[in-house]
Amino acid sequence: MRQFQVPQFITVEDTIVGPLTIKQFAYIGIGVLVIGVLYKLLPGTIFFLIAPIIGGVVGSLAFLKINDQPLPKILRHGISYLVRPRLFIWRRMEPKKTTATIDLPKTPEALINTIPKLSESKLSDLSWSLDIKEKQKP
Repeated sequence: MRQFQVPQFITVEDTIVGPLTIKQFAYIGIGVLVIGVLYKLLPGTIFFLIAPIIGGVVGSLAFLKINDQPLPKILRHGISYLVRPRLFIWRRMEPKKTTATIDLPKTPEALINTIPKLSESKLSDLSWSLDIKEKQKP
């Protein structure tokens, strides 16, 4: 019987660039680009006031986790909560009326005739599965 290796750490993202995942690297890269553009466009005093704020936001997006959830996911869920309507009206559902009834035969012979028969292939499959389960028990 062939053995297959089962992945164990499927919730952990792969580190692509050094110790960073691809998402973290993208957040840091975009933050560095924005700070670089602001360095060229803004005068020194304004830049040195805005750059730490942008750096803090980018660092939070890349590394901050709250209850093991990354910050971008929390922000995405928060925005969707604010945008979607929150008015829920409860209405009692009417029970579905079923008209189907099961007619059971009255005599034992008729009851035996309604029991499905096992074909040759189904019987062999059933016996094979029982044999395998017996062999697996210690």
